[in-house]
Amino acid sequence: MITIENLTKRYGGFTAVDDISFRVRPGSVVGFLGPNGAGKSTAMRMMTGLTPATSGRATILGQPYRELHNPGRQVGVMLDASAQHPGRTGREVLRVAAISVGVSRSRVEDVLALVGLTDEEAGRRVRNYSLGMRQRLGIAAALIGEPQVLILDEPANGLDPQGIHWMRGLLRRFADGGGTVLLSSHLLHEVQIVADDLVMIGRGRIVAMGTKEELLERGGTTVRSTDDARLAALLEAAEVPVTRTGSGLVVDADPRVVGEIAAEERMVLLELRSGGSEGLEEMFLGLTAATSREGDAA
Repeated sequence: MITIENLTKRYGGFTAVDDISFRVRPGSVVGFLGPNGAGKSTAMRMMTGLTPATSGRATILGQPYRELHNPGRQVGVMLDASAQHPGRTGREVLRVAAISVGVSRSRVEDVLALVGLTDEEAGRRVRNYSLGMRQRLGIAAALIGEPQVLILDEPANGLDPQGIHWMRGLLRRFADGGGTVLLSSHLLHEVQIVADDLVMIGRGRIVAMGTKEELLERGGTTVRSTDDARLAALLEAAEVPVTRTGSGLVVDADPRVVGEIAAEERMVLLELRSGGSEGLEEMFLGLTAATSREGDAA
């Protein structure tokens, strides 16, 4: 169990994380999503005792991370897969990790096999690893203590499609076995497949959270037309809330309402579908549009 209560981090006049609260229950994978700079990594660093909170608290298995008797045996953490000694071999990295958490050296070979690093690859210097191999090594280090909780920041970064499929299965099996997983990722399609619950933040604040099904169902209506700017103006004039995304409009109204407004003005619709069929990417763009760093496409 991970419990976040009114967690806040300020740097002078800048608030990186602003009063967020949520829980990650055992047996579940929670996708922690938001645009670049939204506060995800800062929040995860506070959860794992690397950054002190300005206010609020984060507990894992009922205690702050720093107060756990042997954190590495209870919580597996990967926040930066590149933070590994480049001069050591992959096997040496894991042996050091095994010693630090107090598990046998045989566990090193177990996790190497689990993450798919061969004997030859385990004997290479980390400086010669690809990004995907570093990710696998980082996940192996997170798993070496046989933890109950995983906190992973962008674990699939650099993995090929086969590796992403493997990662999905690994996390699902871990959760199905009673483990707790908090997963931050930009690969929204993969999060949509593996996550049970979602927490979305923008500019440090939670903009949406709930089960994946609940959020996707209330995602609104997606619509594209031959003139989205005009359609948006018509909908707003009818007091229908509209969010512009890179792939059209997300409208807080039934598809029939949108269709009737477009028909009255003889507008041609290219796409019209309900939130239930909407993908996580479109929902994400709609909910975080106001907090994204990106401007309108040229």
